[in-house]
Amino acid sequence: MEDPARAPPPPFAVHLVTGGSSSPDLSHLLQYLAAARIVAFDAEWKPRRRGASAHGDDATPAPPNPPQLPTVTVLQLACRSEDGGNEVFIVDLLAVPLADLWAPLRELFERPEVLKLGFRFKQDLVYLSATFTAALGCDSGFDRVEPFLDVTNVYYYFNGHARQKRLPKETKSLATVCEELLNVSLSKELQCSDWSRRPLSEGQIRYAASDAYYLLDIFDLFQQKVSTEEKCLPTKELTSDEFCSPRVLECSSSGYAICSDGYLTSIIVKYSESILLTESDTKARSSRRKGKQKLPTDAKYKEKLDCGTEWQGPPPWDPSVGGDGYPKFLCDVMIEGLAKHLRCVGIDAATPSCRKPQPRELLNQVYKEGRILLTRDAKLLKYQYLATNQVYKVKSLLKHDQLAEVCAYFDLLCFQFH
Repeated sequence: MEDPARAPPPPFAVHLVTGGSSSPDLSHLLQYLAAARIVAFDAEWKPRRRGASAHGDDATPAPPNPPQLPTVTVLQLACRSEDGGNEVFIVDLLAVPLADLWAPLRELFERPEVLKLGFRFKQDLVYLSATFTAALGCDSGFDRVEPFLDVTNVYYYFNGHARQKRLPKETKSLATVCEELLNVSLSKELQCSDWSRRPLSEGQIRYAASDAYYLLDIFDLFQQKVSTEEKCLPTKELTSDEFCSPRVLECSSSGYAICSDGYLTSIIVKYSESILLTESDTKARSSRRKGKQKLPTDAKYKEKLDCGTEWQGPPPWDPSVGGDGYPKFLCDVMIEGLAKHLRCVGIDAATPSCRKPQPRELLNQVYKEGRILLTRDAKLLKYQYLATNQVYKVKSLLKHDQLAEVCAYFDLLCFQFH
């Protein structure tokens, strides 16, 4: 299989919706939704740091505030209309009056002839419902989406998993699904960016559009596979009055012709499901693990955990600690792309030896090979005490900024191109 190509911009229009009911961009969105047959959804919100506190380390902790759900600030919709048109809408929920959007969106979520696509969308729906409820009142949330097709299920269908069997608990990421099914590499560099800041960057808009758009491409492959396996008649015969109306949709990427009133209806009936939110789904919950966590009794152990949040001491390659003077790094799975950038400037940078390494496996590798673990996962810092001065948390989001940060922090300019 060829190396996956970097995801190109969506090959159809992307609209940023920022106005109210009288604005042309919102009017265009509502008109397009009224004619849509398939809509792919995704949502973005500002990442929330766990464990953040306004109190100092020595202060007596105050009673915790009730947990709150994140506020969705961007809603993405990739729409396919009856005539085969495809457009992506990026809706700025901080700019669009939610009262103008609530009724059309609720009607779309429940319209039976429109297939809704998503990737593990239930969590997004919970946050979206909470956002509208907080702004408009207790009766302004969303409690269902139907008919709905989860792209996670589509992925397992492609891999031969029986539809009747329970799916594995560990699901693939959307980037992995796109890479395996479409041979497209989705960049996730901006996934944890601040989606509450305005204006949205061009990179954020492209990222958000791609997350919704490629769900349509995956559905095209799924529809082609299903119709082929079920031995559907050729398109020419299907367009006759005996089977359906002459309206034929051309899939955006594969060019595979489908009959909207035949194949699509069949998929809705056979493969779709419903997302139904209960009262417990819509309530924010405190971390169970956090509630059960025991405070360490060993003072030295606590001191090691506290000091592990920042880099300390010389790196393992420093001659003063017995190193050979040549920097070596291990980039965890969250920033594997940084390893390529480091190698391009002559720095020894490895990636984990297995696909989903455990923290202990990462630390064993850096210890044995004399490397520094580069990560954006703050949870790995608590293992710093097991590998002294061998874990560094990268602060930058973009790969080029990460490269500049690491080179500057570890004074690597003198090592480049050796």
